[in-house]
Amino acid sequence: MPHNPRPKGFTLIELLVVMAIVATLLSLVAPRYFSSLEKAKEAVLRQDLVIMRNAIDQFYSDFGKYPIDLEELADKHYLRSIPVDPFTESKETWIEVPPKNPTEAGVYDVHSGYTGRAADGSFYEEW
Repeated sequence: MPHNPRPKGFTLIELLVVMAIVATLLSLVAPRYFSSLEKAKEAVLRQDLVIMRNAIDQFYSDFGKYPIDLEELADKHYLRSIPVDPFTESKETWIEVPPKNPTEAGVYDVHSGYTGRAADGSFYEEW
């Protein structure tokens, strides 16, 4: 029978080298991953705003008045449901802007309730 004097397994040095390589790779990949998440959230926010603004315009064209709130758009099937703000992760944080004409009521425009800055330097609540 052959006798193997070397025990099976990895030494501490080998494990530390592998961990150092993995940490180096993660430090290169992590910033790209998080910046791509921000870009995706911005794209979703832009699309949600376009869809809700189009629904408001269609509602106004059909009824000659603005919807009372976003729920009315969903109730009358102009939206399937109120979208979730990708940054606040809530349906409740949308800022409903009334019409400039004081004789009209309802929702004229909608903005995000998130107070951060976008990659282009603009504020999300101004989109």
